[in-house]
Amino acid sequence: MKFHSTEVAGAFIVEPEPRRDDRGFLARTFCVEEFGQHGLHFAPVQSYQSRIVGAIYDVILDVRPDSPTYLPSFGVELAADNRLALYVPELVAHGTQALTDGAELLCLAGHAYAPECERGVRYDDPILGNRWPLPTVEVSLKDLAWPPLRSAVGAPR
Repeated sequence: MKFHSTEVAGAFIVEPEPRRDDRGFLARTFCVEEFGQHGLHFAPVQSYQSRIVGAIYDVILDVRPDSPTYLPSFGVELAADNRLALYVPELVAHGTQALTDGAELLCLAGHAYAPECERGVRYDDPILGNRWPLPTVEVSLKDLAWPPLRSAVGAPR
């Protein structure tokens, strides 16, 4: 796997290196040792798979006040043809937008889901800088209810 740094401290695009033959390919998508070589000590405890409509645009926002990259956002297209993954550090906000039909999203989580700890950022918060490549046509009621960040004072509400 290749690890590419992003504009958010500790976040990496993870690019598998498929081994191909006439039957198809095999690619490692997670390895504790390789993640550790990049300072990523991540032990998945849960896995989620979501069928959504197509390739996705994945956006992250650093909401860690003590981070050197506090508040910048970063986006990347993840699709079947590029087979990229995105490693998102703890306490970094994460959202996706569907781009095409036919994709599935697989997420590995380092902690068990705890609804009482869930937080969010509105998809249209000015702090994101309108990073979405397509007009937004459908947003869940839960995601519409998140309050905006107070970017003027540099801290989330």
